[in-house]
Amino acid sequence: MPLALLALAIGAFGIGTTEFVIMGVLPQIAGDFGVSIPTAGYLVSGYALGVVIGAPLLTVLGTRVSRKKMLMFLMGLFIAGNALSAAAPGFGLMLTGRIVASLAHGAFFGIGSVVAADLVAPQKKASAISLMFMGLTVANIVGVPGGTYIGQVAGWRVTFALVAALGVIGLLGVAKLVPETGRPESVSVRGEFAAFRNVQVWLAMAMTVLGYGGVFAAITYITPMMTEVAGYTEGAVTWLLVLFGIGMFLGNLLGGKFADRALMPMLFTALAALTAALLLFTATSHNKILAAITLSLIGALGFATVPPLQKWVLDQASAAPTLASAANIGAFNLGNALAAWLGGVVIAAGLGFTAPNWVGAILSGTALLLAFLAARLDRRSRTASRVVAGPATAEPAPETV
Repeated sequence: MPLALLALAIGAFGIGTTEFVIMGVLPQIAGDFGVSIPTAGYLVSGYALGVVIGAPLLTVLGTRVSRKKMLMFLMGLFIAGNALSAAAPGFGLMLTGRIVASLAHGAFFGIGSVVAADLVAPQKKASAISLMFMGLTVANIVGVPGGTYIGQVAGWRVTFALVAALGVIGLLGVAKLVPETGRPESVSVRGEFAAFRNVQVWLAMAMTVLGYGGVFAAITYITPMMTEVAGYTEGAVTWLLVLFGIGMFLGNLLGGKFADRALMPMLFTALAALTAALLLFTATSHNKILAAITLSLIGALGFATVPPLQKWVLDQASAAPTLASAANIGAFNLGNALAAWLGGVVIAAGLGFTAPNWVGAILSGTALLLAFLAARLDRRSRTASRVVAGPATAEPAPETV
């Protein structure tokens, strides 16, 4: 695999760290700024909203420059946002820094997916995408717990300053390793939006919202589930999240590898197994060992859907894939927000801390049904194309002497 993928993975590592580390240092930030925990929670929801808005907006603006230059600009935006967060004298500027950093998130992964796929042979595109996303999964194993520990020991401002430094490394990596291909001549704003006329693009984004949303329905409330139901101490939750991150890492690699061989069968398998694991989690969450195993399994199966879903979007919007790719990244965050809200609704209704697992299973199960629908429509489209093309003209037999 090209070294340029390493630069993209480093950028993904920084973005993944800044997205999730906020949850580990939220109490310290709330205390320093004198705001309540729910108010500090706007730093999480504001980031997610920024991803959803920034992904299509910056991708459209980026059609006027080369993809490499756009990736460098996005890393610069990421650095600026985290630097502002680290130095913010008040909560308002802290929130502004989070939103500035979030604007780079969706567009970076969206454009980065296109660049990663273009760097390799067609039969390795999903694997290349998974290697870029590997940075995001490693962030959940190393970056988030490490950043949380640093924030607790040295202060949360040091954490965000170090994340900004990661952005500098990512920027230098993109500048040095990603090849300059120039601005694609066929790229235009109208052409990028034309990709959304394809119902398959919308189906893919719906699968993304529901499929990965199923994971977040459970993981958002993992702390009360593990402490109140499984019986773990609060201190053990950090290491449980590391197990979840290891599952994400392995699932991402396997998802990319098998999606290159058989994309839709891989997606069917991952979504079906994820639905079953979420249903199973309702029972296994009452046992410490089984709960930890199921948690890592959910991480693996959830992220095994990412490379095939991203590859499916690129395939269906092949004429103008950049905006569709970035919008699909926004769909992940939209799914996160939707699932977290639904999980909170069932807990507030008195159904218990394991109830979000049922919500997650329903979401991922619905995504599986949409995957079957997408595959059926694809087969129908291919059959219609063959009928229109007609039978191949037989070559004349060679003359005999």
